[in-house]
Amino acid sequence: MAGLSIQNVSMRFDLPNGVSVQALKNVSLDLKGGELMSVLGPSGCGKTTLLNILAGFLAPTDGKVVLNGHEVHGPGAERGMVFQQGALFEWMSVRKNVDFGPRMKGMAKAERDQITDHLLETVGLHDFKEKAVYELSGGMQQRVALARCLANDPDVILMDEPLGALDALTREKMQGLVLKLWKETGKTVVLITHSVEEALLLGERLVVMAPRPGRVFKEYRLPFAERGVNADLRDVKKSEGFAETREEILSMIWGMEEEIMGRTEGAA
Repeated sequence: MAGLSIQNVSMRFDLPNGVSVQALKNVSLDLKGGELMSVLGPSGCGKTTLLNILAGFLAPTDGKVVLNGHEVHGPGAERGMVFQQGALFEWMSVRKNVDFGPRMKGMAKAERDQITDHLLETVGLHDFKEKAVYELSGGMQQRVALARCLANDPDVILMDEPLGALDALTREKMQGLVLKLWKETGKTVVLITHSVEEALLLGERLVVMAPRPGRVFKEYRLPFAERGVNADLRDVKKSEGFAETREEILSMIWGMEEEIMGRTEGAA
């Protein structure tokens, strides 16, 4: 079956002092190929833990992840990761960063040059292809990271706060680029963010997680990502239902944060 299936995934961390922390409990989600899902929730709700399980960096305590009919056991080329910091080879040129994966696969130079040139054109960095990564701004480095991920042609792109370190204007431009790449490539995308507004803009599906243990609290199916593909994102923010949904989710998360604080104070 094509798509990504998260089946009753739980994750428990056993600490050296004998204490156990239940980071996730019975998380189940199914994504069809080409869906874009944002994941949101208060600190400590297990968002990044879930993403690391999807990437294969962590094995769940219980449950499983299935991609295109095959259970995930460890990292794989069919899943690409974009981190908050680009995790690029700063001493290499932009071109060499983007074609690193195809080079490691032994792809012929002519083919990987064609792929690299196309992706750098798509992300607006063709004129910077011979620059070293350290010479680029943060936003440009994240564009390189996106292009490098796409160069491996993964089925699923996993994004962990990829725009969190950018200034507001650059972040908005990058949000538009993410939507453009999602629509043009047809990739399945799972994006973790702390920004409610960003989750609304970039999630045709939006999952709100509750903490301790992390679990799916509420799911939305939204029109804003589709609207944002061919529209100014500022206009999308003004469109029907956006502000109301944003306030609803903010209130939901604020309530969770207050509950967490109450538990902490009670324990003290």
